[in-house]
Amino acid sequence: MDPVIIVGAGPVGLSLALALASQRVPCVVLDEGPGKEERRPARTVVLREDTAALVERLGVVTTGGEGGVRPSAWRSFRRRQELRRMVFGAAAEPGTDDAGPAPLHLPQHVLTRGLRAALADEHLVKLVPGARLDSLEQDAAGITAHTRGGNATWWRGSWLVGCDGPRSTVRKLLDVRFPGRTAVERHAVAALRAELPWTDEALLHRAPPWRGAAAEVTARPLPDGVWRIDWLLPPRSDLVTPEQLIARVRETLEGWCGTTPPYELLDTGVHTVHHRLARRWRVGRAFLAGDAAHLLGAIGTQGLDEGLRDVGNLAWKLALAWHHGASDTLLDSYQAERRSAVAARLRAADQALPILRGGGGLRTYLPGSARNHDTLLADGHLGRGPLGAPPVYARSPLVPARSDSEVPVGTEPGAPVEDVPVTAPDGAAVRLRERLGRGLLVVLVAPGTGVWDRRHWMQAGVMPRLAAAVSALPMPAELLVTESYPSAAAHTVLVVRPDGHLVAAFAGVRPAELYACADTVRGGSAGAGTKTTAGH
Repeated sequence: MDPVIIVGAGPVGLSLALALASQRVPCVVLDEGPGKEERRPARTVVLREDTAALVERLGVVTTGGEGGVRPSAWRSFRRRQELRRMVFGAAAEPGTDDAGPAPLHLPQHVLTRGLRAALADEHLVKLVPGARLDSLEQDAAGITAHTRGGNATWWRGSWLVGCDGPRSTVRKLLDVRFPGRTAVERHAVAALRAELPWTDEALLHRAPPWRGAAAEVTARPLPDGVWRIDWLLPPRSDLVTPEQLIARVRETLEGWCGTTPPYELLDTGVHTVHHRLARRWRVGRAFLAGDAAHLLGAIGTQGLDEGLRDVGNLAWKLALAWHHGASDTLLDSYQAERRSAVAARLRAADQALPILRGGGGLRTYLPGSARNHDTLLADGHLGRGPLGAPPVYARSPLVPARSDSEVPVGTEPGAPVEDVPVTAPDGAAVRLRERLGRGLLVVLVAPGTGVWDRRHWMQAGVMPRLAAAVSALPMPAELLVTESYPSAAAHTVLVVRPDGHLVAAFAGVRPAELYACADTVRGGSAGAGTKTTAGH
């Protein structure tokens, strides 16, 4: 069978290639550029817990050396007052709040370089630099792409995914509209090495008290004493000159430190945030992902987070299609799930913007309004609530019919599962997220198994019957065992999608319900009216 063609070699395209290769699907990555990433310290990305786990699972080392930093805490100020200090992981000190898992902050070129290094030893992926796409043709058996430039030729693929950014050639060739809003926010950005009063904590400062300050300033740590600082620019403001930016740097450092400390300016830029959403994410055998499908980023939301969630969602569906065939229900579920999730994120940001950027009105003077605004902003920056939390696919076409055998657990169906310790049938003790990406996971909650020799508990109790039920499922699946899961009773059986979202939880071993559940997750049989033409 022909490989999957991926157009674009940014973080999303490279991650998709690695995710497909891990499921034994060959890929061709068409890279319009020269195959190298420009070093830009001021161009950084923030990955939440689920997306950081995805790139680490793909073989990218994200911390240590020149990698990324997980800040120890989040501080928020308004004028001269500290509104809140939240410690990541746990409220370790009196008077602090638990901010949840720490996000990962790293330069984008470091992430891209790590992805390319992981692909270097991957024989199933062919990287083609200098390949500019100029035409697409689809038929019932596959898709053909033509590139010009140094690698001018025709490429034949089973499927094609456009990961080629905001100006996506794939999207234009598919004649898909990309409506939305331009220049929702603008930020001046600088990467600099300096010693700040806090060493490894991220900061949001609203309405700083020094003269000429931006309405909002954020600072996030990077390795080796480097910081990325963002200044929110006024709407319709003029271009930021180098002299103006250096003045902002000096004023901000003096405001935080009392005097301007020694600093080394490494990189600068202006970041403009657009909000756009492609009308369609699938046209026959062609798909859109990442910035080709959506643009967002206001109020601390992270576009690459959503692009990597596109990868996690689409990779296992394309792998099923490549190895076993797939129904339209499964392939269309990518758009149904991911487009709806990003649309909800954009709506939440659009609703919050007038409140946070309105500039006056009665709400500015209401008691507690500053703290409420701080909470809203923290949601976007920390990956919580409607602005930042991982999506829940509760209304997906892959949600099975409700069964009387289902029981509630600490995760609602459609939401990402908790990363609990699990034991695989081969005896390996790992984290649940480490087993994602390659098939359905069936997890038995069995307290006490940790103290038993695996030879005994694999043949005891419900395990033989459950193992037989898992082996009979209509899609690839793996059986795991955990000592406990939040709010789950003993002998609860969890069914988890390859992208880490809970499908259902059953009381005990229910072979018929497990089979029906897996059949729904795969979208039914592959012959269920699959359409692969451009007119889909």
